[in-house]
Amino acid sequence: MDDAEFTRLYGPWVARTPADVRAFFAGYPGIWWIAGGWALQAFTGVEREHEDIDPGILRVELPVIREHARGRLDLWGASSGALKPVASDDPTDLLDGCGQLWTRRSATEPWEYDILLGPGTPEEWRYKRDESIRMPMADALWERDGITYLQPEIQLLYKAKGLREKDRADFDATLPFLDERRRAWLADALERTLPGHPWLATLA
Repeated sequence: MDDAEFTRLYGPWVARTPADVRAFFAGYPGIWWIAGGWALQAFTGVEREHEDIDPGILRVELPVIREHARGRLDLWGASSGALKPVASDDPTDLLDGCGQLWTRRSATEPWEYDILLGPGTPEEWRYKRDESIRMPMADALWERDGITYLQPEIQLLYKAKGLREKDRADFDATLPFLDERRRAWLADALERTLPGHPWLATLA
């Protein structure tokens, strides 16, 4: 569906920035980060337009985000167009296939954040499409100005499956900033998950 129809059905979203995400997560005792195009822009300095922002947390820390948001934002589990209020600390009570939380102050106000739920632990990042691909959480994230971002090679791995126009543009803009180690990691992850991917020739 187009943006107008999406908004008609689900309601509007507030435009947010990395600074807004930092303010929301101030005092959060768990792990959080920003993914998506904002993470690549922060790493490269190459600016582009952003339709949304993608903060992420660990699925196992659902109780932590519920306590952090209590009294400020309601949490809704989202999966394949379905929405369900998050009323339990147990991740198994979420909708089947739920990979994100939509947040808003009340039913009469716009949505604030679409928070991605990732696998792994506070010590270890894991790729949600193949959890055999993993690394220490300290290596998977980086920080600037009090804002934590997903490493660019990991973000490009996520983007590789869709190969939308903006994903190809992000790859082209980010590649010159990746050193040999980052390129090698991305190439290995693509070989394991998407063999024959068109980005492999460029990385080689």
